[in-house]
Amino acid sequence: MDDLWKRDEIESPCIKICVIHPAERLCTGCLRSIDEITAWSRMSAEARRAVMEDLPARAPRLKQRRGGRAARLAQDQ
Repeated sequence: MDDLWKRDEIESPCIKICVIHPAERLCTGCLRSIDEITAWSRMSAEARRAVMEDLPARAPRLKQRRGGRAARLAQDQ
C-alpha cells in the first residue's frame, strides 16, 4: 500500500445511529457531544484519544429510561 494513503488517526466511534439524547445532550449511538462530533475532523490525535477514553463512562448516563408510553399514561391519571 502506498504510504501516502496510510493514515494514523483514531477512527470515529460513529455507528450511524445519530440521535441526541434531550437531557444528556449526547449522541445515543456514539456517546459524543454535538461539539465533539462537529469538531472530530479537526481534533488532534490526543484530543480524539481523550474523548474515546471517556466514552465508556458516559454510557450509564443514557441507560435510565423515562418510562415511555406507560409513564405518560400514569401521569394522565
